[in-house]
Amino acid sequence: MRQFYMGIPRELEDAARIDGCNAYSTWLRIMVPLTKPVLATVAVFCFMWTWNDFMGPLIYLTDESKRTIALGLSYFQGSARSSPEMHLLMAATIYSIIPCVLLFFVSQKVFVKGIVFTGVKG
Repeated sequence: MRQFYMGIPRELEDAARIDGCNAYSTWLRIMVPLTKPVLATVAVFCFMWTWNDFMGPLIYLTDESKRTIALGLSYFQGSARSSPEMHLLMAATIYSIIPCVLLFFVSQKVFVKGIVFTGVKG
């Protein structure tokens, strides 16, 4: 995010200041709309990092009813190795991927706007 903010031309801030905006309104009206693509990217990465986290829940969770999907898949994989139920493991893996794929497709419009803005030089 820092690099994105550093790439925004200072002339936009100066123009907002000349138009009478204070620092807060400049940030709210100029910077936030420009940073929507980078915020969406950070949100997707944070969601995927949390969704696929294995070690954190493995260390902290002791109750079986509170297992995450990654832990459940790991335990299911351990039980599926001895039995011929690999097709169920693959189906469970597909179900665990669906939220990440849906989030990507929902936020893809914002990603494309970010790429278009990256090519524009002030």
